[in-house]
Amino acid sequence: MKTDSTVHAFQHPGDIDDPLTLVLRDGARRLLAQAVEAEAEAFLTAMQGERLADGRARLVRHGHGPERAIQTGVGPVPVRRAKLRDRGADGPEQDRITFTSAILPKWARRTKSLDALLPVLYLRGISTGDFQEALAALLGRDAPNLSPSVIGRLKEEWTGEYDRWQRRDLSARRYVYIWVDGVYLQARMEDDAACMLVIVGATPEGKKELVGFQVGVRESAQSWRELLVDLKARGLAAAPEIAVGDGALGFWKALEEIFPGTRHQRCWQHKLINILNKVPKSVQPNMKTDLREVRDAPDRASAEAAIAVFAEKYGAKYPKAVECLAKDRDALLAFFDFPAEHWDHLRTSNPIESVFATVRHRTVRTKGALSQKTARLMVFKLVIAASKTWRRLKGENRLPMVIAGIKFTDGIVSTAPADQRAA
Repeated sequence: MKTDSTVHAFQHPGDIDDPLTLVLRDGARRLLAQAVEAEAEAFLTAMQGERLADGRARLVRHGHGPERAIQTGVGPVPVRRAKLRDRGADGPEQDRITFTSAILPKWARRTKSLDALLPVLYLRGISTGDFQEALAALLGRDAPNLSPSVIGRLKEEWTGEYDRWQRRDLSARRYVYIWVDGVYLQARMEDDAACMLVIVGATPEGKKELVGFQVGVRESAQSWRELLVDLKARGLAAAPEIAVGDGALGFWKALEEIFPGTRHQRCWQHKLINILNKVPKSVQPNMKTDLREVRDAPDRASAEAAIAVFAEKYGAKYPKAVECLAKDRDALLAFFDFPAEHWDHLRTSNPIESVFATVRHRTVRTKGALSQKTARLMVFKLVIAASKTWRRLKGENRLPMVIAGIKFTDGIVSTAPADQRAA
């Protein structure tokens, strides 16, 4: 339609003229409307057998609900919910046939993917003050339901999720290997030197998952004992075959009391750092190479020989470094008694360290302004989110053999249990 008007609207400085986004949004609107209609029609078809006394269909279309905007990754998309009416619902409420859309829940205001984006942005360093501005750049200035108060509600949801997770039943769970660590953050942890105690476990299927998590005090044996006792009280009866962690943890004392049959494996990454800290920086490159000869040895005999060479090479001048290696000799080489496919996983507690690199970034961004409660929730959500991308153990088919008690020597099957030999 032609117009003689000479008035032209100026574009707002914050608006971005993006025809592609407009096309995508219009396409999303039409596809969503079609999907909602198809879902309602499918429900009507499934209910064709429901009839009134006079033979008419009991369930019929009843128009649409009011239009509302669903916030999506391409911005707000308007949609109307299809409504169905039960014409035979004159009796008790429980006899009424109701239709609930799985695509468009009644009170939905955002897509689930966007709900997942909100905590990620917050936990990755976007402050609540910058939250709406950051999302406006992604989703448009008129994006609804994205005010800073959303984060407050999200944290309430995280609290409930965390409480449910801490009470979950573990009687059906089994963890073949576990990795443990205590991590200090630059959060406002007051003066009690609180730290995050974390346990990650490998299931018999080779999947890694978060097993235990709580705030402890200075990685003490008592704090670890409380965590392990809680796991056992909730049904975790089977002891892990081996635990991997830093030698400085009070965890090992607690483990001996709660799961005395679990083998100990010291984390080589921590051990390398501890040993190298005892020598001048000029010596560290060559010493690191020699220590890797021990760690990466193809069998126990070669590792023992490499330790002997290390002691002879550095014993006279750097006895503390040699002593630091020798005191945990057995625990450092325990991985040789497990499948060779699992050695890369068992020699380090990096499954935990890699996750906390992101956590530390978030606490640095907040300049230590997190309370202990907020820090705990933040760490919990980040670890849960990260666990979805944790790589499975290589050679997961070997895990049932480990559970069955089959012995491995230098990573290779050596003997089967007595009951299997008898069979």
